[in-house]
Amino acid sequence: MANARTIELAGRIDSGNAARVEESILAQLEGAGIVPLVLDAEGLEYISSAGLRVLLRLRKTYPDITVTGVRSEVYEIFEMTGFTEMMNVEKAYRVVSVEGCEVIGQGSNGTIYRIDRDNVVKVYNNADALADIQHEREVARLALILGIPTAISYDVVKVGDSYGSVFELLNARSFSSILATEPEKMDWCVKEYVKMLKRIHATVVPEGKLPDMRETVLSWARFVRDYLPGDAGDKLVSLVEAVPKDNHMLHGDYHTKNLELQNDEVLLIDMDTLAVGHPIFELGSMFNAFRGFSERDHAQIKRFQGFDFETGTAFWHKSLAAYLGTDLEAKAFEVEDKARIIGYTRLLRRTIRRGGLDTPEGKEAIGFWTERMEALLEKTDTLLFTVNEFEADAGRQTGAAV
Repeated sequence: MANARTIELAGRIDSGNAARVEESILAQLEGAGIVPLVLDAEGLEYISSAGLRVLLRLRKTYPDITVTGVRSEVYEIFEMTGFTEMMNVEKAYRVVSVEGCEVIGQGSNGTIYRIDRDNVVKVYNNADALADIQHEREVARLALILGIPTAISYDVVKVGDSYGSVFELLNARSFSSILATEPEKMDWCVKEYVKMLKRIHATVVPEGKLPDMRETVLSWARFVRDYLPGDAGDKLVSLVEAVPKDNHMLHGDYHTKNLELQNDEVLLIDMDTLAVGHPIFELGSMFNAFRGFSERDHAQIKRFQGFDFETGTAFWHKSLAAYLGTDLEAKAFEVEDKARIIGYTRLLRRTIRRGGLDTPEGKEAIGFWTERMEALLEKTDTLLFTVNEFEADAGRQTGAAV
């Protein structure tokens, strides 16, 4: 913080020494002018109401105050008294190392590590991740209230240059791990995977509580439009625009590493992508997780999910058929093609934004997905689809077309 003056707070500040502490702070600020004030509270063990009043008086002269390194028990005092609303109060975070820890989940925003038998930590890619962590904690809490079984985050920690969110998963195993080591359990995994998916998609979310996935996908389509040949880009945008708004829950990154079996309970994790919208957007993300990201390099899914491309393909097709309530391959492949359009839209945008047009490998990937996207758009008139058993199972009131 430019031109800021830093002053340390230590020990206990209460009625017995508050006046002396105030005098000391003012003496250190003498001649500094009206500058941003940083109070380093790493050594502060306790602060009473008398100490808090010192901060209130300081705030009148120095409105830009930040209190840093506040240990948990002292932070609770600031929070309980409303001081976290009046000034910037930064909590001190426990430091955790993930060196040598097992990776049990990985998404676009972070990686989940098992740090001991009972606990895991999600480490965010963004070094300034506190806002992201707060968002995920809030939406996970909302999901739990709405009846979705999920692990509960109970601590925020510092991990290297970033931050992590710790939650309890007692001896849990991901569905990816089960599929990789016990392939005979695929049908059981499919059943439980689809059961949770229907539960998510049956959940109505109060207006404004979660992002609208339709708007996100529409922004992808508009970005990609200018890179598609002929009228393909306009058709892509019109197809997404024709998908109705929907206030049912989507996970947004629903793959087998984000489902954990803890004892006999299936838990959903990695909740930062939670949104609302039509199921086709979820299916597009699922297609990418099991096929899209790995179509050009079949080893990719092994690195990400822990099982091979054939297993991923079989699991995706079985899950899609079970979700749709059909044994008809033609029906499942028709919906898969719609999901592929969403999946390829994301892959194209992602690759172009990462400079893919500037490298031979990137150009090859863009050409691969563009060719397939163009063929799909020629034969697709709607991204909507009908289901057989889904509405009855999930209790959705959407008529025959979903």
